[in-house]
Amino acid sequence: MSLHTASDSSDDLRLSELKKWLSSLPAPALRTATLRPASSDASFRRYFRIDGADSSSYIVMDAPPPHEDVRPFIHVADVFGASGVSVPGILAQDITQGFLLLSDLGSTTYLQLLNPDNAHTLYMDAINALVQIQLHSTPAALPEYDRALLLRELMLFPEWYIGKHLGLTMTEKQTATLNQVFDALLANNLAQAQVYVHRDYHSRNLMVLQKGNPGILDFQDAVYGPITYDLASLLRDAYIQWDEEIVLDWAIRYWERAKRAGLPVNPDIDSFYRDFEYMGLQRHLKVLGIFARLYHRDGKDAYLKDMPLVMEYTRKAAHRYKELAPLVKLLDELEDKAPQVGYTF
Repeated sequence: MSLHTASDSSDDLRLSELKKWLSSLPAPALRTATLRPASSDASFRRYFRIDGADSSSYIVMDAPPPHEDVRPFIHVADVFGASGVSVPGILAQDITQGFLLLSDLGSTTYLQLLNPDNAHTLYMDAINALVQIQLHSTPAALPEYDRALLLRELMLFPEWYIGKHLGLTMTEKQTATLNQVFDALLANNLAQAQVYVHRDYHSRNLMVLQKGNPGILDFQDAVYGPITYDLASLLRDAYIQWDEEIVLDWAIRYWERAKRAGLPVNPDIDSFYRDFEYMGLQRHLKVLGIFARLYHRDGKDAYLKDMPLVMEYTRKAAHRYKELAPLVKLLDELEDKAPQVGYTF
């Protein structure tokens, strides 16, 4: 995440509007002079922290229209909150201006605290919360993660990673190869059972809490879609990597808990893991496109350092399955690398 600064006049104007709104709230009593940046994300949203008269702290979301809409955040907070997991409480809202006052889930993300000693405990908490959210899924509550949306995400890869980042134009044959891989991924993704999907369930959006761990943030893009999506986000995280054996162990533990809870995961562990890897690959390709777009279109270079890990995930997953292996050959051609030895099954 990169921190926005209120440097230009439009930001300053919004900041004064925000302070005016905060001052007008009857409760809780806030000390507007304590307003300070908390964080921001890859969108136009930014977050501030503010102290209350009683020394409690709160989070203020600034989501400027027309770029952002706070209504999906309010709705998903309600939907996920109903499952019993920890999400920010919405204490005040101005939908027209795009301002929300939220309860504060602290300032320690999973990413900041994770180490080999605490990782197992933290990931088990995250997996339990994920199962809890999925158990409360109902089809009509969230938008559908349909083929059109999954494909639109995949197309970010050829447009932004290959076209803009590598500066290449694919041949017809290369385009056909990529589309064939996309079709294989989508066939698998769409055949999976459907549940609530956070869509960014990873170490930067999970907060470490003493009680009710983890605190869950950044869920406004949630949808109803493939059951392995959030697990893939969590365990094949663009910002932190774990050994394959550990990831496999955590994936199996999720699968066991999900099955025990009655969730519709693939009953065969090998097939389930294949679902997890295919879903992960769809996400990796999307993320490579998004990171390239953040750099080339939005001037945010912080994500460039995360690209090699996402590409490593991409190559390893594609190597393991015959119908995805052409992607590795295509990447070799595009990146002008010698073919790498891999195993398929």
